[in-house]
Formats: sequence, structure tokens, C-alpha cells
Amino acid sequence: MFFSPHILALIAASALILLAAAIFAVYAFGSVAQRQHGETSLALPLRDDETPLDRMAAPLIAQHANESGLMLLTGSLSAFQARMEAARSAGRSLDLQYYYWKSDLTGRLLITEVLAAANRGVRVRLLLDDINSFGFDASLLALDSHPNIEVRLFNPSRSRTDAFRRGLELTVKYFTATRRMHNKCWIADGGVLIAGGRNIGDEYFDASQEANFHDIDVLAVGECVAEAQAIFDRYWNSAPALPIRVLHKLRKIRRPKWPKLWRRLKAHGMSPYARRLIGHLEQRPPFRFDAALPLHWSQGVDVIADPPEKASGLMKPDWMGERINALLQDAKKSLLIASPYFIPGAAGAKTLASLAENGRVIRILTNSLAATDVIAVHGAYARYRKALLAAGVAIHELKPEPRRHRASLFGSRTASLHTKAFLIDEELGFVGSFNLDPRSRSINTEMGLLFRCPRIVEHLKRAFESQMEPELSYRLALKDGRLVWMETRDGRLLAHTAEPEAPLRRLLPAAFISWLPIESQL
Repeated sequence: MFFSPHILALIAASALILLAAAIFAVYAFGSVAQRQHGETSLALPLRDDETPLDRMAAPLIAQHANESGLMLLTGSLSAFQARMEAARSAGRSLDLQYYYWKSDLTGRLLITEVLAAANRGVRVRLLLDDINSFGFDASLLALDSHPNIEVRLFNPSRSRTDAFRRGLELTVKYFTATRRMHNKCWIADGGVLIAGGRNIGDEYFDASQEANFHDIDVLAVGECVAEAQAIFDRYWNSAPALPIRVLHKLRKIRRPKWPKLWRRLKAHGMSPYARRLIGHLEQRPPFRFDAALPLHWSQGVDVIADPPEKASGLMKPDWMGERINALLQDAKKSLLIASPYFIPGAAGAKTLASLAENGRVIRILTNSLAATDVIAVHGAYARYRKALLAAGVAIHELKPEPRRHRASLFGSRTASLHTKAFLIDEELGFVGSFNLDPRSRSINTEMGLLFRCPRIVEHLKRAFESQMEPELSYRLALKDGRLVWMETRDGRLLAHTAEPEAPLRRLLPAAFISWLPIESQL
């Protein structure tokens, strides 16, 4: 059947009108929401003995004026325990900032502790990036209904319940919608900081049945915590951070109340999986915030972060990627880099190659194709391997199977690198959320800690090198111009001439993506 030109023109005009109306609705909804920011709020004043964390930190800070006390959290369960105990010990405030917070076993157990803290009178400010929040608004609104909790979403979609409208909005606003808040930060009573690479979810705490991450956080007390608190306040009060209640008030959606959520969370805490994890934690040494906390004190600790305005593409000279790039280029002896999503770009690869050719020892730890959780990134990274190896850069790719002695509580089948860290000249260390890829440099906001603490630098070096062991990682080499993956397995030295352990369903997409001009968005 054929349509007349008039009917076709009418159909086309109707489609354009509908598209224009949808776009107008998206922007109209957004413009109203943008005018309804929450009230400005700042960190609560510190005290010497108001809370258990005050009483732990105050004497230590008095002994170490102008210094910061640090400890690395390399163990996943220790990282979970530290967050849980920080929530339990908080008596004044919890300021929590994450790229995402999953509603899984560990995510629910931790939010239970956060809600319990609010029940004690602790003020909670929860700032989440919006990209992974779709479908979880009911729980977030329930949290927000608590008189001591406020939830804000960073760069939120104005379409909260309709998947089509949300997709349309993300398409129309693609270049701003893809700018995400990738920061990870847990601040208790303004005096204890946990920051690094971990989001909140089972795979970050060795509790996933599918795949778990190797990751690192830093726990800090002292001078640098005030810097992290100021960064949090700046994000919390920034234009891209909107209260979730504003987004729903505009649509007049009934808000659920927190007591119902509290009952559900308490019931979840009695589930078999939860009891198994809690029982396992009870068999471990307790994590206590007291004078015995193994902190290493040092000056020269800085918390660095992108400005929240980066989400609008503004203030480029202040982006932390500029500072990190300058630090890496200034290496005098060595660079040790861990980046799960490693895409150096043409300029970055040239810099690393030049450093190696001029005598610097450069070692890179990233994911193998079999281990990565983002195949597209591997496709872009793969094109730089030969040139880097030819220049003398050492590359290690993490194997997909976890070590037997660190297998997860629920028996995960694979492991993946998620640590974002580097060491310069074995003197300056960094741990944070920043990957060496275009997305971290130019699109997402990031944060992390720079430190010159010798003991922590040594601990970080050991963590790097343990993951570079031939039983855990492949060492890449060039033989007659071809890539070779070297490994030790069951005491035998093996060499592979193709991506080891990577099935065709990974090889084909990675090869295809390596030809696409999309590197700037990865």
C-alpha cells in the first residue's frame, strides 16, 4: 500500500511536532528543577570529645600537628568493615559521595548502618551520581523522608519513571548527560575519611558470586580530612546536585516513608546470605577506631578533585587530570601505574614511551581482555601496546581467575582490576578514582589522595608488585613484532601468542571497537 505525498508530509510533520514537544518537556522540566536547589549546608563543626570518633582522633591530631595519618585498605573485607564501623561510631555526621550504591547484600547492610546512625540523630548527606539510579527512586525517597537524611543526585535526569523519556533526554542532552560524578568518598564526623576506587556493591567487598574487584582505598585522619570535607561541601552545594525530593515534587509522586524501608532492611539483615557474611566478619579481627589504629603520619598529604563545574565542561585548567599529567611527566626515576581502564591516547603513549626511552622504569598494570569488565575499553587500549613495549614500557595484564587464597565469600568465578593508583619515583603515591583514560581526563569528575608518606608508599608498592606476580598477571613482550603473553602456571613458564583465556564473544567486540573513532568517550 502506498501513501500520498500529503499523508507522508502529515506523518512527518506530526513526528516532528511530537519530537519537539518531548524535547520541550525535557528542558522545561529541567529548567524548573534547576531553580529549586536545596538549601546550602556545610560540614558541622568539629569537636574534641563529642563523639567516639572525636575522642579517637583528637589526641592523635594533637600529637601530629599539620600531619595526616593514613592506612591502606587493600583487603576488600577490611574496607567493608571500616565503612561499617565508621557509620556505627559516627555521632554527628556522615557525608557520603559515590558514583553508585548498589541495592545488593553489602549495599543494603551498609545503608542499614547509615539509617541506624540517622536514627541516633546523626546528620546524613548522601550524594549519588544519577546515571545508575534509575529504578531506585522509591528507596532513595524513603531515605530522604527521614528527618536526618537528605539525598541529592548529581547531574540528574528529569525523567524519573519513564524509560522512554529518560532515554530521549539522555539522547538530546548527550554531551552533558555523559558527564558523571565518579568520586568516591566516605566522611564520618568530619574527622575520618575513606576514599579510593571502591563504589558500594558486592563486587567491591569480595561478596559477589560472579566477579570481584581488586581495589584499594585510603583511610585518613588529620589535616587532609578538612580538604575532603571542603570538596564534599562544594559538590553538595553545586548546581548539578539536586535534591531528589525536588525532582519528584514536580511530578507529584507520593513519597514513601523511611520506617517501611527500615523494616525491610532489618529483615534483609536476617537473610541467610547476610548472616553468612556477618558471621564471617565476626570471625575476623574487629576493625576499631581507637588509639591502636595502625596509622602512618606524614605531612604532604593532599586530597585533590575536579571541580563540580567540570560536569558542564567549565574551568578546564582546574581539572585534576592536568595536575596528574604534569606529575607523571616529571618522573625522574620510575613510574608504577595501576589503571583498570587504561587508554593513554596518542599524546599519553608518546609521553610514556619518551620517559622509558630516557631511562625511566615504567610499569603498567591493567586488565587482560579475559578479566576486564568493559570490553570496549580494552579494544581502545590494545592499539597502544606494541608501541609502548617497543619503547621499553613493561605491561602486566591481570588474569581473570582469582587467587585461591583470596576467593570471595560466595565463590566468585573471576577477578578484575579496579585499583586506580600510581607511584612516582617510589616517593609520591596516588590512590583515588582517576583512570588513565579519556573519560577520567575530560568527562567525569574524579578525586583522590596524593601522599609522600614513606610507609604508605612502601605498602602501595608491595600491593602493586603482588598483583604483578607471574601467577596472577601476564607479562607482555614482543617477539618478531608480535605480542606474547608470558605467565607462570603450576610452576611452568608459558607463552601465549593470542589474548589468553579470552573467548570469541570478547575477542570480536574488542577487535571491532579498536577500529571505531570513539576513544574520546571511553
